[in-house]
Amino acid sequence: MKEWIRAMRLRTLPLSLAGVLLGIMLAASEGYTNATISILVIITAVLLQILSNLANDYGDFIKGTDNENRVGPLRSVQSGKISASQMKMAIKATAALALATGLIMLWLAFSNDRLYLFGVYLLLGLTAIWAAIRYTTGESAYGYKGLGDLFVFVFFGLISVVGTYSLFSPFFNELIFYPASAIGFLSVGVLNLNNTRDIVNDKESGKMTIAVKLGFDAARNYQVYLFLAAMAFALVYSVSIEAGYFKYLYIIGLAPLLMVILRTKKATKPSELEPLLKIQALGTLLFALLMGMGTLLN
Repeated sequence: MKEWIRAMRLRTLPLSLAGVLLGIMLAASEGYTNATISILVIITAVLLQILSNLANDYGDFIKGTDNENRVGPLRSVQSGKISASQMKMAIKATAALALATGLIMLWLAFSNDRLYLFGVYLLLGLTAIWAAIRYTTGESAYGYKGLGDLFVFVFFGLISVVGTYSLFSPFFNELIFYPASAIGFLSVGVLNLNNTRDIVNDKESGKMTIAVKLGFDAARNYQVYLFLAAMAFALVYSVSIEAGYFKYLYIIGLAPLLMVILRTKKATKPSELEPLLKIQALGTLLFALLMGMGTLLN
């Protein structure tokens, strides 16, 4: 059980919660809430993150990327404590659970009205399951082609925030794309730190991430640009909405994210980025919570 919990990589879960919690709070600030749907959204998001982690553990092992040269923690299949066949079964079971909770959530949200959205969200959900699995698995794994950043931005940012918000609100608010983009850029920052940490081994293994394509120095600059883009979109949203000064509450929570930027710029070797992954993930969650609280307080 301990090894399975380790394989789930619980430290990555804050990132999966950031977007959905922000979406829930943005909808609540406009008077649209539902406790049951909120719980199901959170459970589904966590299951999708766990699914992605298990699939990455399996996929990178099968492709030989997880080897003795890898900088990060030893993976479960790589260590031999969980067999590849066991991990494959766990991936299928987790995907089934995510689909089940997602279907219940969608039925509760759209069965009475807006039934056409049930089909739209079901397609998005199936795509999310596909994306979680195919990041590193299969011959056409998109994580090996430098597309991971795009998928993280879309699923952890746009779909996570806008999709969650739209589960509750009967109206479409185009301004939600600004905070959604901010969360998306910060989430890509977590992936970039991970890929920059593994840049040497990934390059040797043929995993052509954006970090590998950019090189170590440019990948560190890319981290800065991601942070600046997130702040720009957050500020545009804050200026655009009619609310008091609480809407800028998230600014006081930027300390951990700024620390990550400073330590990333000072890093001289990839292994120095390993401790920053957890800080970036927790910092993104804190940013989302404070932005959501700011809208609620207004």
